[in-house]
Amino acid sequence: MSLLEDLNWRHAVKAYNPEKKVSQENIDKIVEAARLAPTSSGLQPFKVLVVTNQDLKEKLVKGALNPECMRDCSHVIVFAAWDRYTEERIDKVYNFTTDERGLPRGRFSSYTDKLKALYLNQPAEENFAHIARQTYIALGLALAQAAELKVDTTPAEGFSNAVVDEVLELEKLGLKSVSLMYVGVADNENDWIAHMKKVRIPTNEFLVEYK
Repeated sequence: MSLLEDLNWRHAVKAYNPEKKVSQENIDKIVEAARLAPTSSGLQPFKVLVVTNQDLKEKLVKGALNPECMRDCSHVIVFAAWDRYTEERIDKVYNFTTDERGLPRGRFSSYTDKLKALYLNQPAEENFAHIARQTYIALGLALAQAAELKVDTTPAEGFSNAVVDEVLELEKLGLKSVSLMYVGVADNENDWIAHMKKVRIPTNEFLVEYK
């Protein structure tokens, strides 16, 4: 199938079968798609956390808008962004990049100096907002990869960030949760949206062309 056919196939699942699990091989592919996502200046300022532990999921349920999906899905994937840019984090990424490419450290210092001047003095809210936006690119690619694998998913912003951050102790990692992705096997009898027509705004309304 083509990517467009895969995207037409997928929908945000509303009910999962708790007895069925997604293979580790497919989870690895979905995570890898997120890892390969492009990010601003190549900083990859976020981490992906995969939760399968049922006790942890039960603790996360109290902050979920769709608790049944949280409880019954096979895996909960959390996209968690750096709490802010720092000089150390920027240097760590670019030192790793130059090392991997066999280049001397500091090769891109003129560029990283610009990044530091731009980001380090920003207000905390503006700083985090820029970081958080990077995670959505990865979420989109993870959803696309899951669709290609015919793995059921639900992207979610309907949850308490405070609950997720507390349960997973993200503050200790210097992270804040941004979005979730439920991954599992749909419960076709209770997934009420599964048999409905996929609806999107028509192309002639969605697209604005400048020729």
